[in-house]
Amino acid sequence: MKQTATLVQSQLPLPLLRRGKVREVYEVDAEHLLLVASDRVSAFDVVMREPIPRKGAVLTQISAFWFERLADVFPSHYITARTADILERIPGLQGMEGEIAGRTMLVRRAPPVPFECVVRGYLSGSAWGEYRAQGTLAGEPLPAGLVESQQLDPPLFSPATKAEVGHDVNVTFAAMAEALGRELVDQLRDASFAVYQAGRDHALRRGIIIADTKFEFGIDAQGGLRLIDELLTPDSSRFWPADRYAPGHAQPSFDKQPLRDYLASLKAASQWNGEAPPPSLPREVVDATSQRYLEAYRLLTGQKLSEEL
Repeated sequence: MKQTATLVQSQLPLPLLRRGKVREVYEVDAEHLLLVASDRVSAFDVVMREPIPRKGAVLTQISAFWFERLADVFPSHYITARTADILERIPGLQGMEGEIAGRTMLVRRAPPVPFECVVRGYLSGSAWGEYRAQGTLAGEPLPAGLVESQQLDPPLFSPATKAEVGHDVNVTFAAMAEALGRELVDQLRDASFAVYQAGRDHALRRGIIIADTKFEFGIDAQGGLRLIDELLTPDSSRFWPADRYAPGHAQPSFDKQPLRDYLASLKAASQWNGEAPPPSLPREVVDATSQRYLEAYRLLTGQKLSEEL
């Protein structure tokens, strides 16, 4: 069941529930969904024309690795990402092995809580931008004198609104509690810290710093809280090589940094305005981005990503 070289958009014989920037979500039955991660890639909130080979499989299989490894830390919607198991459960997908192999995950339905649960272990990204300008995170003060990429000890829980387009917006814990109720938000914060800390400790032993990450949670048919969507991937987290970590500036990362660097150079040269349509990507940028994702999988799991899943 070898994977197709790239998949821009899946077309499965199942009812399509929604199509996001990267994933399609299909309805299997009243209790289950099928998530398909394409090889589409976005940067600066623009989806590129060129797919990134094996990116969808990396995101799916890293999530599966974590869902299985951290099952005792917190329950999730995950059932399986093994192609043979999925074909057995959904016989109508027979003959489509190349399209679904490695990049598809069967999950329980668990409608999402309408906030991203962000844990920040290091000061980076939008948090660093706000801190540098105002000394705050989501309007709440942080200690003076912090530098970019500095470790935050203990980590901070920094929820955000979920945006369909554009960037998520950081909000305060109090604002989230007002919207959802304090009891649920306490559960979400505690679960987020527990999962982040377990994942961070494993990744560090494998040479990766998980600087920050965002979790999504849903509520299943029995009213239980579950981790959903993807988990501790290069798309939902900042992965830094531990042996190159040096606070005081931005860090190299195991994700689409080659793509972002290339696009930033075009913007700096006034060759792209940062909006759709995107520029064409050179082959070397596509290949370098693919290799970053594959290397993240290898380091985290200790093995190369198989083409037979």
